[in-house]
Amino acid sequence: MLPAEKSVRLRDGTRLAYIESGMPTRTTVVMLHGATDSWRSFAPVLPHLPPLLHAIAPSQRGHGESDRPAAGYRTEEMAADLADFLDARSIRRAVIVGHSMGGSVALRFAIDHPDRTLGLVLAGARARWADHPEVAALSEEVFATVDPVDRRFVRAFQASTVAQPVPPAFIDAMVAESLKLPARTWHAVFREAVLGADETARLGRVRAPTLLLCGDRDTLAHDAQAALARGIPGALRLTYRGAGHALHWEEPARFAADLGAFATALSEERLADTLSA
Repeated sequence: MLPAEKSVRLRDGTRLAYIESGMPTRTTVVMLHGATDSWRSFAPVLPHLPPLLHAIAPSQRGHGESDRPAAGYRTEEMAADLADFLDARSIRRAVIVGHSMGGSVALRFAIDHPDRTLGLVLAGARARWADHPEVAALSEEVFATVDPVDRRFVRAFQASTVAQPVPPAFIDAMVAESLKLPARTWHAVFREAVLGADETARLGRVRAPTLLLCGDRDTLAHDAQAALARGIPGALRLTYRGAGHALHWEEPARFAADLGAFATALSEERLADTLSA
């Protein structure tokens, strides 16, 4: 059973919904979903995470049951939302995990808030989306949408992100989450957080230990992994054979194990540093 949904208000009044599990006194892992998803994107992962981790999955502005303001969808603004969210929860540092668009926000957060980023995990991410032909074509379809957003379009979009079987009920749930967004929010998210994201020139400013995860059948991000690994100092790279863009839906147990091992190692390293000091 999933934890109960909670919410916090940011400094600008925007309310973000979220769920959390694990032990609040331990290392915090914050997981950021992709475009038009919500915290439910990480529902398959949560049961597999080590219970000693403190896991939080918010629905970013415009998504899920969070507020849908007209503005604020640039990655730097959504990264600022995350900083406000951590402040509201009295969390000083965390391992920041981002999938797809969430990876763009997580990357920007790590650049803008290095002192608050214990570690960075980018799943199916890239530094820039606008020059990818598949993303550009999808964006054109998004900009043509009107209310009510076509369920068939949304289902095709969500289904295209997986290369291995995923329970049909879960895909249904994610389609329902995407349909919560009105057309104007789809437009804003793709215009600003997707096409507007470009951290290519700033990758070298990431100071946190970084783990790159990607499926080898991810047609949206696999081609960008080598550049991310070259650009981010010391980044580690893991490839999921047979997995598509939504690798955490396709292989949630492995994703949780890799994330848990990474976060635990960072926690133990921080403890060792404290003891040696």
